[in-house]
Amino acid sequence: MYPAPFEYHAPGSLEDAIALLGEYGEEAKLIAGGHSLLPLMKLRFTQPAHLIDLRNVPGIAEIRDEGSSVVIGARTTHAMLEASGVLQRKIPLLAETAGCIGDPLVRNVGTIGGSLAHADPGADLPAAILALEAEITAVGPRGSRTIPAGDFFVGTLTTALDATEVLTEIRVPVPPGQSGSAYEKFAHPASRYAIVGVAAIITLGSGAVIQQARVGITGVGARATRLASVEQALNGKRADDGLIREAASHAAEGLESRGDLQGSAEYKAHLVRVCVRKALSRAFASV
Repeated sequence: MYPAPFEYHAPGSLEDAIALLGEYGEEAKLIAGGHSLLPLMKLRFTQPAHLIDLRNVPGIAEIRDEGSSVVIGARTTHAMLEASGVLQRKIPLLAETAGCIGDPLVRNVGTIGGSLAHADPGADLPAAILALEAEITAVGPRGSRTIPAGDFFVGTLTTALDATEVLTEIRVPVPPGQSGSAYEKFAHPASRYAIVGVAAIITLGSGAVIQQARVGITGVGARATRLASVEQALNGKRADDGLIREAASHAAEGLESRGDLQGSAEYKAHLVRVCVRKALSRAFASV
């Protein structure tokens, strides 16, 4: 199908993009890579009267090392995340997760900001962003504000962004020493979206005691979320295979797992337990 008619805008600055959003409000949509928005427009699930292209906006397509954190511009592509030496050294979970997205064509065009702002419940990056406890910067007519990742994802295709705000960058803290991470995904064979995706980070203290465990999950329920019960079962305990298996066995408890064409609720709950166990095991092994 073809999208409904719309007016195309290509602002040359962030200020111009924000002004256009302020002018057109709910009738406007931002586009960066387009892999999330354009399919919805072709199916006419969304019909914006104005399309605001961010590709000419400077300064939001870079990866910047700031020592204790890495700042990622919203228009940074998945392929740039995957290939980044800074991320591979300092935040390998993000590079690994980006490499699991779609296929090379998608990764070369799709952007981290577009993925997060779209908030698809089967997208990969939200799980990693939650586990990494990143902060998201949004800029609008009233200035800039910072949104913790835990507050950003509200529901299916819904975030904490206002209609007149632009997601400009993501600030990701560098995990402390003695940390390991992994992203484990059971993908839909056609779309490569996550039926279940689990991002795990384990930080060890002395005596192999887990100082902090953080686990984000996507593909199950209306939005990506943290598995607080799994984290609590791990924190403060000595890491070993038995502890990981026990924590993972309860991973599906409290999740809204619904049956659909990809499988029953029971099947998805099983996938959650398996993916959590695999992600935690690989994270522990990589410390």
